[in-house]
Amino acid sequence: MGTPIQSLLPLEDDSDELRITPLGSGQEVGRSCHLLEFKGKKVLLDFGIHPALSGLSALPFSDHIDPASIDLLLVSHFHLDHAGGLPWFLMRTKFKGRCYMTHPTKAIYKWLLADYIKVSNLSSEQMLYSESDLEASLSRINCVNFHEEREVSGIKFWCYHAGHVLGAAMFMIQIAGVKVLYTGDFSRQEDRHLMMAEIPQIRPDILMIESTYGVSIHEPRESRESRFTKTVKEIVTRGGRCLIPVFALGRAQELLLILDEFWQNHPELHDVPIYYASSLAKKCMSVYQTYTHAMNDKIRNQIALDNPFQFKHIANLKGMDQFEDVGPCVIMASPGMMQSGLSRELFEMWCTDPNNGVIIAGYCVEGTLAKEILQEPEDITSLSGQKLPLRCTVEYISFSAHTDFEQTSHFVRTVRPPNVVLVHGEMHEMGRLKSALEREYEDKENPLKVFNPKNLHTLSFHFKGEKMAKMMGELVIEKPKEDQIISGILIKKNFNCHIVSPAELNKYTQLSSSRISQRMSVAYTGGFPLLHYLLACMFADIEVLSPQQYMAEQDDRSDKDALVPTDVLRVIDTVTVLHEPPLVVLEWAANPRNDMYADAIMKLVLRAQELDIPSSDVPPPPSKDFDHRHFKECLIELLQEMFGEGCVPPLLKGDNFTVTVNGEKAHIDLSNLSVTSDNAKLCRIVETAVTRLKDTLTPISMTPEDES
Repeated sequence: MGTPIQSLLPLEDDSDELRITPLGSGQEVGRSCHLLEFKGKKVLLDFGIHPALSGLSALPFSDHIDPASIDLLLVSHFHLDHAGGLPWFLMRTKFKGRCYMTHPTKAIYKWLLADYIKVSNLSSEQMLYSESDLEASLSRINCVNFHEEREVSGIKFWCYHAGHVLGAAMFMIQIAGVKVLYTGDFSRQEDRHLMMAEIPQIRPDILMIESTYGVSIHEPRESRESRFTKTVKEIVTRGGRCLIPVFALGRAQELLLILDEFWQNHPELHDVPIYYASSLAKKCMSVYQTYTHAMNDKIRNQIALDNPFQFKHIANLKGMDQFEDVGPCVIMASPGMMQSGLSRELFEMWCTDPNNGVIIAGYCVEGTLAKEILQEPEDITSLSGQKLPLRCTVEYISFSAHTDFEQTSHFVRTVRPPNVVLVHGEMHEMGRLKSALEREYEDKENPLKVFNPKNLHTLSFHFKGEKMAKMMGELVIEKPKEDQIISGILIKKNFNCHIVSPAELNKYTQLSSSRISQRMSVAYTGGFPLLHYLLACMFADIEVLSPQQYMAEQDDRSDKDALVPTDVLRVIDTVTVLHEPPLVVLEWAANPRNDMYADAIMKLVLRAQELDIPSSDVPPPPSKDFDHRHFKECLIELLQEMFGEGCVPPLLKGDNFTVTVNGEKAHIDLSNLSVTSDNAKLCRIVETAVTRLKDTLTPISMTPEDES
């Protein structure tokens, strides 16, 4: 097939406007969901719930979209604020598109949302979905490997490691050549089990990036771990209970690795139990052991010798019925925001004792109890409505795997997008980050455009440029000439354009080409020789076929019993003229050029009918070949009339002769109709005579190459 060549074609498209609308996490943290629209395609990025809200209020503003119109839904990771509303959207709306996430995300999604249903402490009427909805939603979720390119309805996408939690992905979405990178939650700092987020080598046109921590700078990992273990030790040493609210999966595994190692190195703490209070603990660990390939090199190397997730000093605690509250202990319990569940129950039991302590180890959303106690109130309200004095210590040591300002700024500088859209951040933090990024690029030749849209505020971007069409098949030419015109059929599918030969249409597409034959009949009572003569005068290329020849060509005709014509002419190898008295029938393959020839021939048929000249009076059709002998006789007569009878000797033989005028000679070569003479004036006069005579004697010719 040869090497495909590319041609720039100005293709018209539906729209050059790309729109991004936050349906959640626009100037807020929680219920992440973003609508991306371009070229008639619609992509939804995440569908989470708001931790501080319940029921339908916790969902993104999905009533502003038609779920049935969404082509693709991409889920970045399993946290509730990014995937918590997924069963509702998949099972209780008219969504018909495709949903994708990574393999680890799907494996953990099932267990995490099952736990959410159990600990939500809501009535069945208030729940967004049931366990059966969650189970049924799994069959509608497709998995994608990291760096694997997929395509859905012309939307291409692939994902990179995001580092945030196991299986977290940053998605690159490409529609009609325009690329959008959605980071979801990501971290550029490697921890004890996860690799840092990758830097894509492909530059996106738009970067949608989280802004959770705004312009804050994270504490170095080593000092953060040291402060964490020191605080835990202080609480249990004074005889207190240490509560660490965590999500069932994610940062919990990082903290478990830290605590298990610290306890191993401090024998004096071995009598103090550590509990991982989660019904998912066993299932969690099996998932983490399965997907070690998605973790960092340290874990992959260690797993071959000793499974780091088989903890020596940590026990699983499924519920309060298994717990004996008899002394100092450390309990990691879910959920992380303490809105309900075991972490809330333990907090209400322990918050009144000053020996006890709570360590908030992750980001806290506004409106949650975890966020409230960081403000050090004098008392809190229990789930039963009782006022409880807050006497225990509260420490905030962030192990949240979100980027800080340094990581965000470095990522933006490295990826080099012209447009940045900030998502997943509180209004003030997002605003400060926007200002900081703009200041960093204000002196650049091309300043960075930064946007921080609110929920339901649509951003519009315009992308327009030349589109590429690739030659395919027999149209491919290794070295086309500069002025060479190549024609074919333009095929556009899912924003990819190809030019193919009509004969190869079914080879590269599911389309096929067909041939439409036209047949037109008109009454004709005149003689056929007259029609033949008129056609030969108009068209130089006339082929006479015998009726038998014509019928032999009609093997594929459906009307096998058609009349056998008495006369058949083929005009310029395009239109067949049949004489079937009392009719003349025209047949041709339909296309604009052939239709024009057929119209001209039909006019000649009607003209021949009007003339009504007897066949005996019709001269023979002019030959399509040039008659040199006749031309020579006419030229001699013309020259004799112009210059006198003595200018050309009579009885000339051959194709060459000489004209003599007043002693000046002009030599004529009839083989190529050229004239040479020492007298330029005589040469021009004779050349003019030769040319005009030739034009007069040559029949008017219309060929397929001469469309004008």
